[in-house]
Amino acid sequence: MNRTLIGALILGAVAGGAALYANLDLTGLTRSLDRKEPISLSIYYGGEKSALLSNPDVQEIIENRHKITLNATKAGSIEMVTTLPSSGRDCLWPSNMVAVELARDSGRTVLSDETIFNSPIVFYAWAEVADALVSKGFIAKRNDGFLTADVNGIGDLIASGARWQDDLGLNVYGPFKIFSTDPSKSNSGNIWSGLLATTLNDGTPPNEADLPALLPRLKQYFDAMGHMEASSGDIFANFLKQGMGARPIIVGYENQMVEFLAENARLADDIAARVRVIYPEPTIFASHPLISLTSDCSRLAEALTDPELQQIAWSAHGFRTGLIGVENDPAAIGVATLPDTVNLVVPMPSADVMERIIETVR
Repeated sequence: MNRTLIGALILGAVAGGAALYANLDLTGLTRSLDRKEPISLSIYYGGEKSALLSNPDVQEIIENRHKITLNATKAGSIEMVTTLPSSGRDCLWPSNMVAVELARDSGRTVLSDETIFNSPIVFYAWAEVADALVSKGFIAKRNDGFLTADVNGIGDLIASGARWQDDLGLNVYGPFKIFSTDPSKSNSGNIWSGLLATTLNDGTPPNEADLPALLPRLKQYFDAMGHMEASSGDIFANFLKQGMGARPIIVGYENQMVEFLAENARLADDIAARVRVIYPEPTIFASHPLISLTSDCSRLAEALTDPELQQIAWSAHGFRTGLIGVENDPAAIGVATLPDTVNLVVPMPSADVMERIIETVR
């Protein structure tokens, strides 16, 4: 074989190898971008996240980008970590960091937990109710226009046995109370029971030594509530549907009004005229921890902390993220006005104390 032919064969081999390498490199890059194997996950989630998980853009990120088929069942944040069977579930997604300890205390195998979102507890009140509480000094308007509630003063109002008609001049039956979900099933009610216990304990989160004096008062309060919804989404919907006579003022999440107005923009003016959002001072942040019961749940944690999903969670659903690189700019929310930050925050009582409260009001 002459040298010219040998040289041509070498050059051809080199060129072919380069082309093959380039093809393999592109194929490898494509595979690296699409490396995740499809997976199915079964979870319980708190009802306040229903609209988020139904958002088509969120579903696209979870299903297509992160290759997750999600079997998601709505449940109360407390019952999912205490009484509901967890066999076959990969994740629990409640709305309260205390729920992590409750899950462990209830015998669930908690591999890890990661806070996905935060949302402060707020009060939703009909305008007439808010005006009456403003006139009595229990609610005030800040310089930036947001309404705040003196939680300690409201605790005193509750403790005094004040009545809607006699003491606040409103055509509402019965003693003054702030309505909530069932503390033994739902997180917003559970947080309210913790905040109320702190309020009745002179502003200090109670310990076990404080409970003998507090538990009878908490039981009396929640017994007088009558039927309590098991979902934060349900009480918010009933508040809007049933009006002032049935639900004068309720405990909810800041993000619920954002979601409602995003889905019902035609009602924005009516809601603005008739409903007030009130920030308790102090309040408690509802953190939304994703609790991993199996190792597969880490895939969902990765999807839910995707920066694009987190941005959607803020701008379309009002969930504060806290993720570095994701701005919670109130200007990004066109349907409602939220404060930049919520500063006066008190911690929840310990898990042991909350378990005692739950058993008392169950």
